[in-house]
Amino acid sequence: MIRTSFILGCVSALALGPMAAAQDPAPEQGYGWEEKNSVTGTDFMVAAANPLAVQAGYDVLAKGGTAADAMIAVQLMLNLVEPQSSGIGGGAFMLYWDASTGDLVTFDARETAPAAATPERFLDENGERMPFVQSVSGGQSVGVPGILRLMEVSHNLYGKLPWSDLFQSTIETAENGFEVSPRMANSLQSTVDREFPLDLFDGAKAYFFNDDGTPLSAGTMLKNPDFAETLRILSTDGADAFYSGPIAEDIVAAVNETSVLENNITLQDLADYRVKIRPAVCADYRGYDVCGMGPPTSGGLTVGQILGMLDTFDVKSMGWTPEFAHIYSEAAKLAYADRGLYMADSDFVDVPTKGLLDKGYLADRAKLIDAGKASEKRTAGDPPYQESALNLAPSQNPGRPGTSHIVIRDSYGNALSMTTTIETFFGSRVFVRGFLLNNELTDFDRAPKDGDRLVANRVEGGKRPRSSMSPTIVMKDGAPYFLVGSPGGSRIINYVAKTIIAVIDWDMDPQDAIETGHFLHRNGSTLDVEQGTSAESFSDALTAKGHEVSARDLNSGLHAILIKDGQLIGAADPRREGIAMGQ
Repeated sequence: MIRTSFILGCVSALALGPMAAAQDPAPEQGYGWEEKNSVTGTDFMVAAANPLAVQAGYDVLAKGGTAADAMIAVQLMLNLVEPQSSGIGGGAFMLYWDASTGDLVTFDARETAPAAATPERFLDENGERMPFVQSVSGGQSVGVPGILRLMEVSHNLYGKLPWSDLFQSTIETAENGFEVSPRMANSLQSTVDREFPLDLFDGAKAYFFNDDGTPLSAGTMLKNPDFAETLRILSTDGADAFYSGPIAEDIVAAVNETSVLENNITLQDLADYRVKIRPAVCADYRGYDVCGMGPPTSGGLTVGQILGMLDTFDVKSMGWTPEFAHIYSEAAKLAYADRGLYMADSDFVDVPTKGLLDKGYLADRAKLIDAGKASEKRTAGDPPYQESALNLAPSQNPGRPGTSHIVIRDSYGNALSMTTTIETFFGSRVFVRGFLLNNELTDFDRAPKDGDRLVANRVEGGKRPRSSMSPTIVMKDGAPYFLVGSPGGSRIINYVAKTIIAVIDWDMDPQDAIETGHFLHRNGSTLDVEQGTSAESFSDALTAKGHEVSARDLNSGLHAILIKDGQLIGAADPRREGIAMGQ
């Protein structure tokens, strides 16, 4: 049994702060493939999406900092050098293993809807959904950010190094400049190629584009003095300087200036923001406890459901075959059907968490899988332990890619797995004081109901939108064994579940597990296989079973640490720029 902790007594003392089918955008444009090897250490390890960010975290750990300290340094640098994916204008979910107490603590720093937001927020005058691009671009999509409060809370609970010290490497890099990475340049170009403009508003246009209107290219030396000044204020005055005062005033002003809607975030919304401590969601798989975040993210539950159904199959003997890809995809379809109906912010919706992971329920769902034939689109099941009779309509919101993942294990035995986001790549396009604001409100369903049935993930004031983020810590014998997570929108769940299976069932090195080709199903019309990988070779066999197969770029960004036999084995996805470093 894994002990999870709410640490509610600590929360008040540690300043959490005042209390029809949707368009499915493609994942981030393919960046390429960098050959990588796993990294081994015995003292500490960190893996994240950019070498400069990993170096910042490594330096903190080498000075005796904790995983919480290193997370702050990594996240701040990611904001600077990978601004398209995460930053202080966004939110996160984090699992933290406290080695001193044996507690697994989960932190919800998800962005929050304005108090005045209504379910009809993204409907036009005819009651139709606003086009996605129109919904995203501008202050109407911005939720109250949570990252700074998460940094503050985790540092108060677990930090050892001075708060201000953790900001210095990013401040110096912002002032002195850094080279635009190939992936950042690729992301900038994709906003032009896909007609998903980043240069709508003056702030982002001035920072990310040349004077002739072309996006910055790889190798360009870029400085961000505004961000350096913002961080200097926060390093001195703490997170309160973000949630009230001049920075907060500038955020609200930028939101209102760029919004096409009313009832946007206010100074009061910022002042009221709270990080929430929630129970971990843990599912048994082959004797391991696979632990993730519960609602408002769907990640922990859906990963747990997929694994719970596959626990009834001999996946080990199947191996890496089309037969496994078929069984896996059928389990994923069933899990995503439940996800679409039941999962949302549990402060607003009675999510049957216990029932969705009930072993008997999942065994019954697994019996629906035909080993020889693909099913039609699945409908949600009827899990036990429902706290209320639900009469809900399925979600039509796919979830967008624009996220990053961090894993850290420190020299004290503490460990964290954190997925961080501004939602779509480059968020709302609103750039203020050197950082981008999220577009998290488009993670709500834009249509609040289907006929007379409400959608669980509809917009409501003060609500947190459903996510697919799946930060995971796999526990073995009561201690962390495997830390893993990924960006990728609603594909994240599949990326994480497949990687866990590769490590547990096939005893793969984490680097090899990450590099296996992706296949995934989200209970839509297609089974996606990753083009150019061994997974694409499964296409004919899967088509013969009745699947509609689509070969495409599946640009995950997995990062992982395996803790085994006294060693820390770090791994980073070859599909992106991240690395692992340790000692």
